[in-house]
Amino acid sequence: MPFRAIISLLSLTLGLAQQPFGKITLPLGKVDVRYSLGDTWDRARPNQPVFEGNIIRTQTRSRCEISLSGGGKVRIGENSELVLEQVSVKPMVKNFSADLKKGNIWVTAKAAFGEKKNVSIRTPTAVAAIRGTKYRARAGEDESSVLVYDGKVDVNQLKKVIDERNEMRRSLAPEKPKFKLGPVEEIGAPTEVAGPFEVTLEEWVSLVEGMQINVRKDGKYHLFKFDQAADAEDDFVKWNRDQDAAEK
Repeated sequence: MPFRAIISLLSLTLGLAQQPFGKITLPLGKVDVRYSLGDTWDRARPNQPVFEGNIIRTQTRSRCEISLSGGGKVRIGENSELVLEQVSVKPMVKNFSADLKKGNIWVTAKAAFGEKKNVSIRTPTAVAAIRGTKYRARAGEDESSVLVYDGKVDVNQLKKVIDERNEMRRSLAPEKPKFKLGPVEEIGAPTEVAGPFEVTLEEWVSLVEGMQINVRKDGKYHLFKFDQAADAEDDFVKWNRDQDAAEK
């Protein structure tokens, strides 16, 4: 048996003992899956189960839909790469996390009555936590965006970026002078921060329907209402809205 086939079979066998992240319900175009144990890519198949550690990659003019275990959808746009990180599905609590290395993703995961459902997507510059809602994320090397279509999404910077920034602040901070009594100086009023990308994302920011946040790798962000009419003309958005409408 070829080595590639052995790796695929072994990964699938180990996956059967894991809780599935979901299954690929709609691979369109060139969609590939890489297993956690191997370094080769296999073509995705309809209804193929996917597990923690799997990586899904789409090529140009290609898309992929993943039906989450316990309900919900994650759809990946063209030229995207998504790493499935963690899954925990219990009767009334369902948690999913994934890492969007690049590209575009659409998440819809409405929670049932009394159910808690969290789908957390990490990008190179931020992490978005959805709690029973619908949103889209775009991942770039220097900047990522999150757009909310329904419900609420919480967004923050990656922990490692926050830690790096805090370490830099500590290294640049001047030494505290020894206490010395001197003349009282008047402190001026704080000045207003002008324009976007001037404030660093220090804590979680909550976005509601119609809001967009762009987060740069230096931690600065821009929060605003996006043009929903113009956004609705985006081909990826149109496709997702059609898919959502067909499933109602």
